[in-house]
Amino acid sequence: MVEFDEVRQLIGDILQLGDRAQKFGPDTPLLGSIPEFDSMAVVTLINALEERFDIQVADDEISAETFETVGKVYAFVREKALAGS
Repeated sequence: MVEFDEVRQLIGDILQLGDRAQKFGPDTPLLGSIPEFDSMAVVTLINALEERFDIQVADDEISAETFETVGKVYAFVREKALAGS
């Protein structure tokens, strides 16, 4: 089961945000709002999500909308994990 806190912590770890990530809620904006969240960070996060939650993310599933907020990243990962991909 994918927990919100796990996804939030992973985002914080990838972006090296330290304690700042603990304040993130589902509506916390990411893309375009956090300077550390650039295209390389997106790729690194996708790889980490795939590894941690045993999912596969296809190129056509990657969109700005998916990475708009912490909650959207969580929902995407949860959906992928429940689908078993």
